[in-house]
Amino acid sequence: MYSLLILQQKNKLPMINFTELYDKTIDNLFTFGTKFTADRELIKDCIQDVFVKLYTKRGELDSVVNIESYLYVSLRNRINDEFRHNTHICDNEINENSAKPLFDSETYDLEKLEEEQNKSTTLTEYVKCLSPRQQQIIKLYYIEQRKYDDICQIMGINYQSVRNLMHRSLLRLRFLAARNEAV
Repeated sequence: MYSLLILQQKNKLPMINFTELYDKTIDNLFTFGTKFTADRELIKDCIQDVFVKLYTKRGELDSVVNIESYLYVSLRNRINDEFRHNTHICDNEINENSAKPLFDSETYDLEKLEEEQNKSTTLTEYVKCLSPRQQQIIKLYYIEQRKYDDICQIMGINYQSVRNLMHRSLLRLRFLAARNEAV
């Protein structure tokens, strides 16, 4: 993770580090944006706005501890601002193409690969049965391997709520898996 030690050096963000930060986070930010809207161009515009704001306000970011969490929260807020200004945008659409593969297929032989793909498909179907917030927390914790503190900032809820939401999400996944195995 990038810390703002980079930013705090004479209150300047070196261009090389800014570029690295952009390259490192752009795909995950785009995927995160698809949780709020399916309008790909809007997401790209909002991400660009977030990075422009980050660059222009780099001297004012002394209090930011985790730059990636700052980017996620800024993107969420920017998209919400666009929703307020453009009422025709639907915030319930989710891009189904944004799911990342859960398994490294190169290390498995053909039989195991097929078995793992079936498990992955099944798990993906179970996750689709969760609420959007539950899907988001599962993705942030297990796919993006975020810590609970980061998830708190990204989702805009307190630590205990994150833990409770994670617990309810896992219970629901276990229930779905047990119910389908009994069939």
